Formats: sequence, C-alpha cells, structure tokens
Amino acid sequence: MQVDVFNTKGEKTGRSVELPDDIFNIEPNDHCIYLAVKQYLAAQRQGTHKTKTRAEVHGASKKLHRQKGTGGSRKGNIRNPLYKGGGTVNGPLPHLYDFKLNRKVKDLAKMSALSHKARANKIVVLEDVKLEAPKTKEMATVLGKLKGEQKSLFIMPEHDMNLYLSCRNLQRNKTVVLSDMNTYDLVNAQVVVLTETAAKMFTEAAVEA
Repeated sequence: MQVDVFNTKGEKTGRSVELPDDIFNIEPNDHCIYLAVKQYLAAQRQGTHKTKTRAEVHGASKKLHRQKGTGGSRKGNIRNPLYKGGGTVNGPLPHLYDFKLNRKVKDLAKMSALSHKARANKIVVLEDVKLEAPKTKEMATVLGKLKGEQKSLFIMPEHDMNLYLSCRNLQRNKTVVLSDMNTYDLVNAQVVVLTETAAKMFTEAAVEA
C-alpha cells in the first residue's frame, strides 16, 4: 500500500512510501492481539503482594492451655489464624504474572494491529526529523499537525536522544524505537506516526523475509 510522506508543516512532500501488504494488509487475528496485550499487561504487574503465615507473625509459641480437661476447644499458640493478629491461611505470595508467548504469535499480533490501523487510515509517515537539541515545543507543533488531538505512537528507526527528549513530555503521545514496538502500544494509540526511514525498514524486512 502506498502512503504519502508529510513534512514537518503537515503538508504532503510529493513522495510516498510503499508499505508491504504482508505486514500492513493481512487478515487480522484478533485473538493473537488479545494474547499479546494480555501478556504485556501481565508483565507490568509487580506481584509483590504478601501476607504472613503463622510462622512469620509476632507471638509466643507457647501452648495456650493444656490439651484436655478444660471443657473448651484445644488450642495451639497465639499465632493461630483464628485469633486477632494471627497468621493468614492461604494468603497471596509474591509471584510473576508474566507468561510465555511464542515469537510467531507476537509477530502476528503486531502485524494484525498494523493492518487494523492501515485499514482505518491511521498510519502517517513523517519525513525524517533531525534536531540539534531537544525541542519539545517544536515536536508538539509537528505532531499536532499530523494527529490533532488523537493519541499517537511515534516510531523512530533508531534511538535519537534529542528526538526522544523532545517527545517525552508530550501528552497523548508515546515515542518508541522500531525494534521496541509492541502490540499494546499499537492498539492503545489512535494514530501511528512513522518516520520515513522507519517506514522503509518495514519494506526491507519484508524483502529479507
């Protein structure tokens, strides 16, 4: 599919980039998207929840009273879960929520998300931007002309510190390197903004495959 290249003023440059159909025009697999998003969100969880068992709470280990002859129930120590301040039974323990997802499933999920965006005409290609120093106001103006008030994902071909710092504090925008692109960010964004070089890297990857 052909996509027009825009300049920093939001105007068409007259150039276009060919985005490969085997990445941007496949039949989307929504279940793969669901699994990839689920894995991403699960990996964000810290999993540090913890309760103390009767072996960990404070309290004497002495038996409260003799086993028989009191007319009451038998009791161990004061750390019994039945008492206030006692241990917790079967409480949560620290663990990871992340789970394994095959590489082919992840790749299919990203291609499916890109295909959804392409069908909705929500992919914009911006000519390469080079900044001598971080200019947040300048990048806010550039991206504002391309995406308006929509939430966007700005994808760079490689890490550029000045460009990253210029976009870092922009509201409703996330900036990532192409190699770090993930399905959640694609789904979460309303518009995907690719630099011209990043867009061409998709074509090169498709040819190599």
